[in-house]
Amino acid sequence: MKQVLEGSHAVSEAVRLAKVQVMSAYPITPQTHIVEALSKYCSDGTMNARFLCVESEHSAMAAVIGASSAGVRTFTATSSQGLALMHELLHWTSAARLPIVMAEVNRALAPGWNIWMDQTDSLAQRDTGWIQLYCEDGQEVFDTTLQAYRLAETVNLPVMVVLDAFFLSHTFEPVDIPDQELVDHFLPLFSPRIALSTSDPFAMGQMAPPNVYMEMRHDIQKAMEQVPD
Repeated sequence: MKQVLEGSHAVSEAVRLAKVQVMSAYPITPQTHIVEALSKYCSDGTMNARFLCVESEHSAMAAVIGASSAGVRTFTATSSQGLALMHELLHWTSAARLPIVMAEVNRALAPGWNIWMDQTDSLAQRDTGWIQLYCEDGQEVFDTTLQAYRLAETVNLPVMVVLDAFFLSHTFEPVDIPDQELVDHFLPLFSPRIALSTSDPFAMGQMAPPNVYMEMRHDIQKAMEQVPD
């Protein structure tokens, strides 16, 4: 069914249909419409999910790292200075091989204080081990968000769905929204590769000597090479 949606709401509709279980974000223009919609979905029962309100983008990423480590499908979103603040934990996410999906609404980095479109924020994160998918229109934003979950959960790497500030995030276009059954066929319920459990405890992020660390980085590169162009 076609709906006229702004790009931000194309993201939130895809996240709803993906049956994400835990979301966390800190509002920042021009990303805010995404998480406002998702927060409403959680509060009115449209989604059976938890939305975690936190004090910063760093904490938002930490929250979804914890949730993903426990074996649930997660989502966050940010822009600009918020993405820069997340930088430390972007490395953690990819090295831990967590299939987190994040919407990144491109916005210029300060100074000067600029809320408009610039891709420097996402391009600066090129070497953090995240897959980055850049979208061209509202339909691609919706489709790519769903594809991002399937891709992330196949190669066990985090994915950024990247869209332009205002040109996409706040512009309304017709978007074809499939029904839940079709989405479920494309994107089954999340089956994690590993998940923290009190019944079978194990450590994550322990000491890695140089030879082990090299193997970890090599495995990330091999996983990245599985991503289709």
